[in-house]
Amino acid sequence: MQGILLFLAASLVSTTVMSQAENFDQTAVGALPSGWVSGVTGFGSPVWAVTVDPTAPSKPNVLKQSGSGTYPWAVKKDVAIADGFVETRFKAISGREDQAGGVVWRWQDGRTYYVARANANEDNVSLYYTTLGIRSTIKYVNAPVPLNVWHSLRAEFQGNKIRVLFDGKLYIEAEDDHIKEPGAVGVWTKADSVTVFDDFQFGVVAK
Repeated sequence: MQGILLFLAASLVSTTVMSQAENFDQTAVGALPSGWVSGVTGFGSPVWAVTVDPTAPSKPNVLKQSGSGTYPWAVKKDVAIADGFVETRFKAISGREDQAGGVVWRWQDGRTYYVARANANEDNVSLYYTTLGIRSTIKYVNAPVPLNVWHSLRAEFQGNKIRVLFDGKLYIEAEDDHIKEPGAVGVWTKADSVTVFDDFQFGVVAK
């Protein structure tokens, strides 16, 4: 929370952050959390479901992607946020083609959203916008992303300003105007990444 407050203090005189959290422990194993939808940008057959993981930061449940697709995603569709933050804990377990975990925001549909992700296969953190189903890079930064280790990933966004923090460290600051409308928030993977998520949080900036 400290990071988003510092970010906002530089640009707003009076601001509050209203946040919510979800750890998936109230969802039945094998199901998606209430209010969530899942799918893929591009092609493939992603499999999103809550499962038990004894290593979960908030035991016992996690949200897991175990299928494959171009860019699988799962979002909490019953929220619409323009300015705020989204954060999750994630662990990349395996993947021959990729080993990624990410967060999405201002999600309009499966073809239009922002995504920040960390990749254990490439050891980097990156920021993208996706429009018309095409992912475009805003910025890449090298970063160690050990496989089978729990990490935190957070995106803070207000207007055209975006910050991406990985394991509590600021890696990316950027400006982008491609998607301005409020949208849903959620999580994201790539290709055949088998990835689990826990302690999903999001907040809305209110003046």
